[in-house]
Amino acid sequence: MSTYFETVSKSFVDVPVSADGVDTLQFLEAAEGLIKMFDLLGSTAFTIVQNDMNGNVTKIRTRYNAAPAQSQTLEQLVANEQGEKKRTATEGLLWLLRGLRFTQVALKRSQANKEEELAVSFTKAYEETLKKHHSFVVRPVFGLAMKACPYRKDFYAKLGPPSAPIDSELDKWNSALGSILDRLEQFYVAGKHDKGF
Repeated sequence: MSTYFETVSKSFVDVPVSADGVDTLQFLEAAEGLIKMFDLLGSTAFTIVQNDMNGNVTKIRTRYNAAPAQSQTLEQLVANEQGEKKRTATEGLLWLLRGLRFTQVALKRSQANKEEELAVSFTKAYEETLKKHHSFVVRPVFGLAMKACPYRKDFYAKLGPPSAPIDSELDKWNSALGSILDRLEQFYVAGKHDKGF
């Protein structure tokens, strides 16, 4: 039986990061793999999270396809779109980063606190990351999704068999994601690319 990490086509561990930035297409491929992880949570309550993240991936990919030479890295893509009236990909990436950070923080908490149920890990992560960006209309929808998390043992069983090195794989994957997010969040703040969204 394979692990979740063997089923995704690209891991965040393998996303190239150069002096020019984070490789756009490979980052999107890894993000799509993470979005599929919500299927393992087994609740339709997470559909809103998946749809939002998939929509943001589509916005970034559309921009890439329109100007591939200027969009090889995420940083180049955002810089290239900066002078335009509507910065659809810049906004899409910002919201995708927020969703990825929420997931990264939840899984990091879960890894650090082996007794903590996923509902607690995801709720605390939501409060720390996404909640401040959401309106009072959206917050209850996410609150419902957090309560719908499966039991910890059931989720980890879906990540792979007991004999597989799930903890070390998840740690590597989540650490790589965290490093990429740190870099891109700093880029957004330094360039004030997050203003108005």
